Amino acid sequence: MGAVRSDWLRVRVSPADREGAAVLTRALEEHSLHTVCQSARCPNLPQCWGERTVTFLLLGDVCTRNCRFCAVSTGWPAGRVDCGEPQRVARAARALGLRYVVLTSVDRDDLADGGASQFAAAVRAVRELSPDAGVEVLIPDYRREPLAELLSAGPTVVGHNMETVRRLTPAVRDRRASYAGSLEVLAEIKQHSPTQPTKSSLLLGMGEESGEVEEALEDLRAANVDIVVLGQYLRPTPQQLPVSRYALPAEFEALAMRARAMGFRGVVAAPLARTSYRAARAYSELQ
Repeated sequence: MGAVRSDWLRVRVSPADREGAAVLTRALEEHSLHTVCQSARCPNLPQCWGERTVTFLLLGDVCTRNCRFCAVSTGWPAGRVDCGEPQRVARAARALGLRYVVLTSVDRDDLADGGASQFAAAVRAVRELSPDAGVEVLIPDYRREPLAELLSAGPTVVGHNMETVRRLTPAVRDRRASYAGSLEVLAEIKQHSPTQPTKSSLLLGMGEESGEVEEALEDLRAANVDIVVLGQYLRPTPQQLPVSRYALPAEFEALAMRARAMGFRGVVAAPLARTSYRAARAYSELQ
């Protein structure tokens, strides 16, 4: 028998949330933009959109990788890049009055730089039209020149997700991703820009053990990660991995305390937490 979904995972949507989400939906359609909220079937979409919190998805909505927990479509875009996308993101962010803009992307192994130049262009475009807004990026496993290109744009926070513990990584993530590789990305960000705030996240409920979560948190701290996000894995469609268990809210509270004791300056730990969930609030903890 599979894990039984619990009441604390229900998302309650108010009439104001629905109204705000409708405004955001119209803006996205007007500017022909994608969001990871839609593509990954995030459970927080109604509530976040109601509060005008959105994570823009750069480089289209087809990913070249096939992680077993993710609902984003997989394919091979064959080098296609929408050069007007960064400006449309910036115009939408300004039209919506966003004070904190979150950008992520699909993986684009078909591009020489993995799409890092598109990220950098989007960061610069948002800063030009909304100079007072924060710009957080959640990036693929960029290293060396692509990573330097991204960092040159001056993002507010740079995130890269571990997703799961060391043992489960081969079964959960695409074969081109690795536990050690993600740690190296996060460590290299700090080597390049020591004061750059960094962020990563882990999903619980994929079969991990408590000691393995502890190890992952220790490894993230060793890479000088500033913000950590812990959430419950929810199976987006029957094609993805089944949920092994639903962690109790008390477990997230205990992990939050443990993470703070380890030295993380920003912690978001809750069943429905995702990397960009309450991103502005998490960044404010660093100030």
